[in-house]
Amino acid sequence: MASEKAKGIVLASIAAATYGMNPLFALPLYAEGMDTYTVLFYRYLFAVPMLAVMIKARGRDFKLQRKEIIPIVLAGLIFAMSSITLFLSYRYMAAGIASTILFIYPVLVAVIMAVFFKEKVKLATVVSILLSLIGIALLYKGDDGTTLNLTGVLIVAASALLYAVYIVGVNQSRILRKVPTVKLTFYGLLTGTVLFFCLTGFGTDISPVKEWYHWFNLIALAALPTAVSLTCTTMATHYIGATPTAILGALEPVTAVIIGATVFNEGLTDRIIFGILLIILAVMLIVTGDKIPTALLRFRKLFPKLKKQ
Repeated sequence: MASEKAKGIVLASIAAATYGMNPLFALPLYAEGMDTYTVLFYRYLFAVPMLAVMIKARGRDFKLQRKEIIPIVLAGLIFAMSSITLFLSYRYMAAGIASTILFIYPVLVAVIMAVFFKEKVKLATVVSILLSLIGIALLYKGDDGTTLNLTGVLIVAASALLYAVYIVGVNQSRILRKVPTVKLTFYGLLTGTVLFFCLTGFGTDISPVKEWYHWFNLIALAALPTAVSLTCTTMATHYIGATPTAILGALEPVTAVIIGATVFNEGLTDRIIFGILLIILAVMLIVTGDKIPTALLRFRKLFPKLKKQ
């Protein structure tokens, strides 16, 4: 049992940390003049066969029922649009801050559920919204009085909203919630690949890969933040449950911020750190809701005290 918990913790940590690596592989490609649609086209294109291998490894097939096709394509388009807006935001603001703002999507999920599905608004939801807004406000204006690019903030906020819509749609659809996660993601990536191929002028406007080692960045972008992150998230949820997995998901923006500060020299002030912590706290409140003591106890049990000799 303890070994399963340990596996779950490790897998959830890997899932969050690898997803936070998006900027590590995307920004060097931007620096070489590669456009956003080309980067995403290769990311999705290379991720598709990786997901196909996972599906076969789990003994599943690729068959879809006729009624599943349109919902899956629509979900794939929303998922792809979320990727577009996130990667576009990297051009307007520090990638670490963009990844942190993206992390408010669980808060937006709660808002959507309350507004459109009449889910009861809990005190934790209200507090989370306030904390996330304060956190974003702290990120928006730096200690030196400079502010973030408003366009970048709106774009990454749109990315978080689109991802929240994707999550709500998948979980509320009687059709989509019966489709295995890996298969749903496979067809979502396939849909995105087709979309990005169209957005690059049916391949005519794809930016050239100037150096051989940039292929490493493209493949790593498909493997780590996509295939590995997805697989580890699914396995971690199996071992330790959705709540601890979501809590450990806080490593996602933390990883992006650390990479931004150490690799790309992005500014990291006390104000920014406090804003990031407020956003992470807001997400934790949404994840645990009115079951905070229970959730904390479950999370604490993942780290049992060592017995004294």
